[in-house]
Amino acid sequence: MNRTTLSLIAGATALAAVTGFASLNAPAASGDNTAKAATQQPVERTSLLCPQPSTSEIAETSYTSYTPVTQGAADSGTAELRAAAVESADSASGKKTGKKTVKPALKPAEPGKPATGDGSGAEPPALVGTAEGNFAPGWTVQETTAVAAGTGRGLLGTNCTAPDTEFWFPGVSTATGRTDYVHLTNPDDSAAVVDVELYGKDGTLKSTVGEGITVQPHASEPILLSTLASGQQADLTVHVTVRSGRVGAAVQALDDKIGGDWLAASTDPAGSLVMPGIPKDATAVRLVAFAPGDQDADLKVRLASPSGLITPAGNETLHVKAGMTAAADLGDVTRGEAGSLVLTSTGTSAPVVAALQVVRGKGSKQEMAFIPATGAVGARATVADNSSKGTTLALSAPGQSAQVKVTASAGSEGGTAVTKTYTIKGGTTQDIDAPVPAGLKGTYALTVEPVSGGPVYASRTLASAQEGVPGFTIQTLPDDRGTVAVPEADQDLSVLLKK
Repeated sequence: MNRTTLSLIAGATALAAVTGFASLNAPAASGDNTAKAATQQPVERTSLLCPQPSTSEIAETSYTSYTPVTQGAADSGTAELRAAAVESADSASGKKTGKKTVKPALKPAEPGKPATGDGSGAEPPALVGTAEGNFAPGWTVQETTAVAAGTGRGLLGTNCTAPDTEFWFPGVSTATGRTDYVHLTNPDDSAAVVDVELYGKDGTLKSTVGEGITVQPHASEPILLSTLASGQQADLTVHVTVRSGRVGAAVQALDDKIGGDWLAASTDPAGSLVMPGIPKDATAVRLVAFAPGDQDADLKVRLASPSGLITPAGNETLHVKAGMTAAADLGDVTRGEAGSLVLTSTGTSAPVVAALQVVRGKGSKQEMAFIPATGAVGARATVADNSSKGTTLALSAPGQSAQVKVTASAGSEGGTAVTKTYTIKGGTTQDIDAPVPAGLKGTYALTVEPVSGGPVYASRTLASAQEGVPGFTIQTLPDDRGTVAVPEADQDLSVLLKK
């Protein structure tokens, strides 16, 4: 084999591992000179973006980073979170602006052990994170904020997200008492140009304010949604699209009466959706859905309970008109048991996006959180910032039964990893007794890996009561995309060089 052929193979493999996707299709040829099937290899670089947690002076924020040990990963690597450099408000007057040079907000020491950092203080910034080598596969960062009083008080949490070019957020509001922001964070060296659209019960909320929003390099922009359209509506869908560049996006929803939380993006539009892990003591559950195509969607609404799939009385179906947002009040749909909401198309397969707003508590002691529709766990999913008390892991197998392995990592300050295996019956949701590291000190991560059976959906509820208010936040566990398909080429690729 000549040097040129060797370089081609090495270049293709490196590109696949670094970018997270690749395909190498050889031209049609006779004989054995064809590309072999792709194999899964650990990714070598991952980016995550954490939105600005809060502007409240009494907010306390922590960050927890975790990378599961991945077979086949590089022997070494690094990971860190740094403050995004926000452009100065005085830039128009000619004062110096640009990137702030600060030490990392968080720098984990090793895969397999959580690392924690403090984001409290006056107006903590958004964070931009990069992991390389053995820190990259499955890297996850949890941002958790406790706000003792005021609008949005309670426990707010979000998994820091990878940059992308499109996001859907059903469940936002511009109604009286709600203050919702969409946070846009740009990790790159060039500006990103973003459009933000709002859709209500009658369709698009016409406005030009959300068009062509510029997010400066290594900067974050919180956009108050009520400034993008006139009038007030309780149930809206936000669509974020990026014209150039890429951003991370998350919605911070703050309510005067029922607290606040982060709303993560819904999974891509689909005909069937799952929203896993409704708390069994939920006192109010509201479903918000949007049909982005040109066809109406008719959805069957079911609850995957511990005993099987049931249909909520009075909410058997939901009709969603094309280009419009629909909502349904499901009340205390779980009735004291674990549950996951399952939406399936009836008739047409028009795709939808959806999310749940969940409330716990009563009267002045209420708190809210969100559960967006999410993808299945896939090969593996991880959630960080768990404690021996206040953590609930919900597993749902809406189709076939499944066997699932759950691993509790070592603690951030001490403890030994523990693994347990669970069987989830088809059509059910189980709040499992999640394992806790032996001799736990500090916080730990939970990693979920399906062993056999059908698709599994999961979420983690983190609860912390404050002065009688049942503070809580819910994070879903989609596949961590810790591996990428890399084609294996035959030893002789000279056929490619001749084309």
